[in-house]
Amino acid sequence: MPMRHGSAGRSRTSGGSNSSLRPPMIVFGCSAHPQLSDEVCTILGITKGDLAITHPTNKETDVEGFADPEFLRNETGVKINEYVRSKEVFIISSGDCNNINNLIMELLIVIYACKTSSARKIVAVLPYLPYSRQCKMRKRGCITAKLVAKLLCNAGVNHLITMDLHHKEIQAFFDCSVDNLRASPFIIQYILDNVPDFQNGVIIAKSPDATRRASSYAERLQLDIAVIHGEEKNEGEEYSDDGRSSPPPQSSFSAQIFTFDYPGTVPSAVPKVKPSIRVVGDVKNRIAIIVDDMIDESRTFLDAARLLKAEGAIQVHVMVTHGVMSGSCPEELEQAEEIDQIVVCNTVPVGDKLERCKKLKVIDVSIMIAEAIRRIHNGESMAHLYQNIRGDD
Repeated sequence: MPMRHGSAGRSRTSGGSNSSLRPPMIVFGCSAHPQLSDEVCTILGITKGDLAITHPTNKETDVEGFADPEFLRNETGVKINEYVRSKEVFIISSGDCNNINNLIMELLIVIYACKTSSARKIVAVLPYLPYSRQCKMRKRGCITAKLVAKLLCNAGVNHLITMDLHHKEIQAFFDCSVDNLRASPFIIQYILDNVPDFQNGVIIAKSPDATRRASSYAERLQLDIAVIHGEEKNEGEEYSDDGRSSPPPQSSFSAQIFTFDYPGTVPSAVPKVKPSIRVVGDVKNRIAIIVDDMIDESRTFLDAARLLKAEGAIQVHVMVTHGVMSGSCPEELEQAEEIDQIVVCNTVPVGDKLERCKKLKVIDVSIMIAEAIRRIHNGESMAHLYQNIRGDD
């Protein structure tokens, strides 16, 4: 069945003295996060564009009416019930841990449909960029975040609005301009308003990589910082030869052909020794506030909370931007006595996580996304949205 996402996408306000010089604006919302797109359109004072998304079952192989279930496949169909020629189109979507790959394909189809319908400019609004954690090369893997960036740009994206990328360097993967918004003003305001005696707090970096982000929070809140350093040692962990060692065994055929005599030998790499996990900084009798960009699995946060409580912290609060929380993460956080509160932003759908985890609180950041859309449409500077925010944030 088709899913209707809004009705006529026409603005109810002119919005500026030079509105006649700007192309008309229209905002579409994909099925990934309809609540966010509704809130953004309400703030902007416009009606969301009429977009029909269908997921029909196509019987690719059907002999005399008998379809083999092996050949049944769901394909996404998109129909734009709006006139988008020469318009500036904003497409709001996000990542959902339950159906991430289908949502990416849906977004690409919507973007391409707008491109082939002669939209003047296409702006993808992805508060949470899918696959943003896969931004480094891992052995024989690939940098999947760059693949997603290329797919979006090739589909027709001219501009991207996102929030708190896992690494800011991901912006270089895109062949278009990127605005990486920050959720830290909302999180800091929440701490000021809702964490009693926050002056006795200390900002926690869950790993050395998160030190810069934690320092940015600590400076604006005028608090101290502590860093969790080290790695958990796994029993029986050994180096496994995956066939990439050089030179090859002497008995192999390749060794007989490609063996050369060098004047010296290449020094072997020094094996990594994992330091014991510990807290660098004073957290005794203080409120520990862990800040990070996202929470997906609960294990690392639970380990950090247990360590902080063992070091004497009286409370542990977790403040993150993207509350992906896949699988049984909400239940595990709810059952953990070491964590007192988890705060996330509504960059991804919350769904039933509030019922599954009573400690979970949600901050609405739709006003910043709406302001970014308004400024881009009006050709205004985005600098106001980055006031008092360090580049390391």
